[in-house]
Parts: sequence; C-alpha cells; structure tokens
Amino acid sequence: MSRIPVICALVAIVAAGGLTSCAGYRLGSDRPAAMEGVQTIAVPLFRNDSSIPRSSAIITNRVVAQLQNDGTYRIVDTGKADAILRGTIRPLSRRQLRGDKRNTLRTIEQEIKLVLDYSVETRSGAVISTGSVEGVTSVYLDANFQRSEYQGLDDAAAKMAQDLVSRLAEGWGSADLPSVPSSAAPAAYQGAESRIPFLRR
Repeated sequence: MSRIPVICALVAIVAAGGLTSCAGYRLGSDRPAAMEGVQTIAVPLFRNDSSIPRSSAIITNRVVAQLQNDGTYRIVDTGKADAILRGTIRPLSRRQLRGDKRNTLRTIEQEIKLVLDYSVETRSGAVISTGSVEGVTSVYLDANFQRSEYQGLDDAAAKMAQDLVSRLAEGWGSADLPSVPSSAAPAAYQGAESRIPFLRR
C-alpha cells in the first residue's frame, strides 16, 4: 500500500484543523452596539455652515463613496433606510504653514481643517449615535486660490469620510488611537490602556 494517499490525508486533516481554529477569531465586533440593527442607511445632503459654496455636495459625496467602498451598510433612500446620517459642516479652519520669503503675510502653504458634526437617527427621529469627525490637509496655494482651496477641501473631506465610516462601521476612529509616547517620558506611557476595545488587555 502506498504511503502517499495516507500522507495527503494527514496533511488535509491538519490544514482543516488549522483553518477551523482560526475561523472564530475576530478583531472586535463588526459594528458598534448602537448600530447593531442597522443594515441600510440614508445620507441626505449635509448642512453647510461654512462659507465655501458647494462644499456640502463635495463632503456628502465623499462620505457616500466611502460607505459604499466599506460595504457595512447599504445606501438607500430616506424612506427605506433603517437609519439616516445627518451632518453639519462647521466653518473651515485655515492656518498658514508657509509664507512668502519676501512677504510673510502672503500664504504659500496652508493647512485646512474640516470638522463635521453628525448624528445617526431612525426615520422617526430617535437619535442612535452622535459625534464629530475631522479631516486635516495641507495645500499649496497657486494663483487660482479658489481651485487650490477646493483641492484641499476634497482631500480633507476624503480623510474625514474615512474616519466617520470607520466610527460607524467599527465603533472607533483615529481619535481613539493611543497617542504616540513622548521620548521625554516613556515611563508614563508604559501600561497606558488603549481606547480601542480589541486592543485592551
């Protein structure tokens, strides 16, 4: 009797056992407890409290695209959704990063900070979850200031959308990541507990 079939059978059994032992291992839950019953979500156009025209459409579209890419929730019309994601765009925050050498008042590179206050509600208006997320980027300003600012806004919106969808789909975002320890005080950081549930010991 050949040993090859026996060896192949043993290898198959070991491989199946390894896959079975890993099948139940998961890094946290699929979604936060507050969103457990939500399968479909609607995203109406966000309210725009900033001074930039059309920013509401840019930011809302970024969030919708990120939700579709993530796949945890299906995007539907408001009348068919389990939950509705509403948002208000705060006034944009700008900070000079680099000025012109000959004229320091003239900005060459600028930081743009976008903040969105959001709430997830049922169709009846009951609030499921609320919070704020932000996206920060830097942009070099060219002669067409408006075009530069829209490019920066779109990049900040993409980062903000990633953070928002991560929070809705997994229950945590970049604000929950443990801070980087300072080289001056490494002992103070040792033993610090992560705010991400599945990284806690």
